[in-house]
Amino acid sequence: MRVFMSRWSGSTALLGLVGIGLSLLHGSTGWASEVNRPNFLVIIADDMACEDCGAYGHPHIKTPNIDQLAREGMLFERAFLTCSSCSPSRTSLLTGRYPHATGAAELHQPVPPDQLLVTTPLREAGYFTAAAGKWHLGPHVKSQFDVVREGGGDGAYDYWLPVLKERPKDKPFFIWLATTDPHRPYGPNRIPEPHTPQDVIVPPYLPDVPEVREDLALYYDEIGRLDTWVGRIREELIAQGVWDQTMVVFLSDNGRPFPRCKTTVLDSGVRTPLIVRWPGRIPAGSVSSRLVSAVDLAPTILELAGITPGPSFQGRSFAKLFDDPTAKIRDYVYAEHNWHDYQAYERSIRNERFLLIKNWLPQLPRTPPADAVRSPTYDAMKRLRAQGKLTPPQMEPFVVPRPEVELYDCENDPHNLTNLADRPEYSTIKSELLRALETWREQTGDSVPEPLTPDKFDRETGKRL
Repeated sequence: MRVFMSRWSGSTALLGLVGIGLSLLHGSTGWASEVNRPNFLVIIADDMACEDCGAYGHPHIKTPNIDQLAREGMLFERAFLTCSSCSPSRTSLLTGRYPHATGAAELHQPVPPDQLLVTTPLREAGYFTAAAGKWHLGPHVKSQFDVVREGGGDGAYDYWLPVLKERPKDKPFFIWLATTDPHRPYGPNRIPEPHTPQDVIVPPYLPDVPEVREDLALYYDEIGRLDTWVGRIREELIAQGVWDQTMVVFLSDNGRPFPRCKTTVLDSGVRTPLIVRWPGRIPAGSVSSRLVSAVDLAPTILELAGITPGPSFQGRSFAKLFDDPTAKIRDYVYAEHNWHDYQAYERSIRNERFLLIKNWLPQLPRTPPADAVRSPTYDAMKRLRAQGKLTPPQMEPFVVPRPEVELYDCENDPHNLTNLADRPEYSTIKSELLRALETWREQTGDSVPEPLTPDKFDRETGKRL
């Protein structure tokens, strides 16, 4: 059994014992064997909402390859990210830790060198590890991959196929493929047959006007381009003869870059598409409605590789859902909103039905990220606000003060439009969720930073201050 060093965020070093001895590799976990360990391929979208693909019910978005993954694997209906902000969300996925526990809770903060990525125990167990495309984690943890090919042109795809082609063929692999689709800015002709405004489904918290439909159609096009690359990756791994020996994971890092989505801890911000395909282990066309958190992905991968996760990993494996999609993994999932262009400190807790949000800065509006503030959608919303034509949910990004506590019945209110926090009949569930949220904050060492990072962009124009 090998021993490697892991650390909690900025604190005392801990020894993590990794079970990669022959007893584990020969199947004592019930999953892996020395001669038949799965490969792992993670494909991560950039700013893609859960419902914006055919697999999750959208009738018009062109995603045949993502949809095929779902038909051949398991689709998770209640998978949630820990943050609706690109870099901290990705850090959380790779460390199995909540953003505030990584030392990289805010946008663009580099991951500290003392943070243990899932790739380190995998490499110790003989895996080849690589990342290609969008990186966004800073310079300090690149050494925990064998290969990092950062960037790659429009959509960040240039290195995806080369990394797969050039990998050592005598090792199992963990490969992280990250795109910049469908992140802003948008342009025409991203795909041969672009989506039209008539293809768009406008959520009720956005105004249904031509500018919004056109903006969403261009966003759909970038999802379509990503889908094309999912198909190319499939073709390459089939050609290499390893497609069916590879566990493929598809997910996003946060919600769509539109008002009331990205940077929020509403479902529209942190609910992610999560599809896992692995023939022979995961029944085709299966669905799980159990709660799964982004911090659970790394422990799941380690378990399936025959490795015991060390103490730095705060999530829990959801591997048993592959055998029983109804098995219960957790009672709650948690998310956080820290600085992302604008000052913020919010936390959320969600069970299978209710979502509770606590906001420490109610005096600030729910401004979307600066690139969304600069969008045609937000320009239209500002014009309609001046004309008094926005509905209350559509006005929400502009309203202050905001409630300190929000409570939503996600089963009956999937868009989180009606705040139930002050209704007496919901006082019991409100109290229960507030207590559980505070327990989680205490257990994970969460506290309000001092000082809070101030706004760095104007909230009306999105221009840098």
